[in-house]
Amino acid sequence: MSTGLIIAVIVIVAVVVVAVALLTLRARGPYHGAHLKRRFGPEYDRAVARHDGDAEAAERELAERVRLHGDLRTRPLEHAERERYEASWTAAQERFVDSPRDAVAEADRLLADLAAARGFPGGGQYEEQLAALSVHHARHVDGYRRVHRVAQARTDGTHGAHGTHEGGADTEEMREAMVEARALFDDLVRPSRHDGGDHRAGPHGARGKTAAPGRSPHMPSLLHRRQAKES
Repeated sequence: MSTGLIIAVIVIVAVVVVAVALLTLRARGPYHGAHLKRRFGPEYDRAVARHDGDAEAAERELAERVRLHGDLRTRPLEHAERERYEASWTAAQERFVDSPRDAVAEADRLLADLAAARGFPGGGQYEEQLAALSVHHARHVDGYRRVHRVAQARTDGTHGAHGTHEGGADTEEMREAMVEARALFDDLVRPSRHDGGDHRAGPHGARGKTAAPGRSPHMPSLLHRRQAKES
C-alpha cells in the first residue's frame, strides 16, 4: 500500500470519527454535561456532591429531570391569587418574629401551594415538585429545599422565650432559609414573560413595583426586625 493511500485512509477514518462524535453530541441535545452545567448552575454542583463526585451519575439524574419536566408549561396567576400569596408570605415573615418555627412551616406550605397553582406537580409530591422546580428555577430552588428541611426537622432541646433554641443557632438557620426561599417565591409569584396580561403589573397590584428578590417591600429584613424586638 502506497504512502499516499495510507494517508488518505487515515484522513477518512479521522473524519468519520469526528462526524460520529458530533452526531452523538447533537443527539444528546440538552442532556450533555456542558448544557446541564449551564442550565442547572449550583444545582449541578449539588447533584455531583450528592453522588460523591460522580459527574456522570449526577448528569444522568439531571438529564432525567429535564426529560420528565423540561416541557412543563406553567399557568399565570390571576391578579387576586397573586395578591393573596403576597399577603400570606408577608404574614409569615411577620410571624417569624414571635414564632420562627411556625413561620418556616407556613413558608414551606405556601411554596408548595404556589408551585402547584403555577402548574408544577402538587398534591404532596414534594420530591417530584422539587425536581420540576429545579429544571425551571435552578438558581433559587435550594431555598425551598432548605425551608422544607427545616420545617420537617424534629428538634430536641430547651426553647427560649420566643419559641427558639437558647443560643439562637436554630433560629438563624430558619431565618436564612426564609430569606433564601423568598427568591423562589418571587420567581413564582411575579408575572413571567410567558404569561398573558399586563406585564407592567408587579406582584403587589396593577402597574405596581416589583419587590427586590428576598425582601418584601413592606418589611425590613427578618434579622433586623428580630433584633429590634429583642433590644
